[in-house]
Amino acid sequence: MSTFSIFLVLITIVCFLLIVVIMVQNPKGGGLDSNLGGSKMMGGVQKTTDFLDKSTWTLATILIALILLSSLAFTGNLSDVESKIIQSSSTTAPVSAPIAPASEAPATAPAQ
Repeated sequence: MSTFSIFLVLITIVCFLLIVVIMVQNPKGGGLDSNLGGSKMMGGVQKTTDFLDKSTWTLATILIALILLSSLAFTGNLSDVESKIIQSSSTTAPVSAPIAPASEAPATAPAQ
């Protein structure tokens, strides 16, 4: 397994976690915050909002770092260096002049 493949797996996992954390949040104040009740909980609503906000920024930073590192680890072995189009165009002889279309005979009107 190449280094690039490892980065792809890690990027996929971080993307999934980032989607989950963003979906748990609710921009109107609901989401996970509304399920915890009031001050009866140990952490409270404010701590949950802080945790979700910090985890979103942390996962986004990790995602950007993984993408940049994966671009450095990519060696280009997966791509085809020799293009089939370039090979086929270099082996065929170029056409010197375009061929003129054959002149068409005028259409005859049906007899009445």
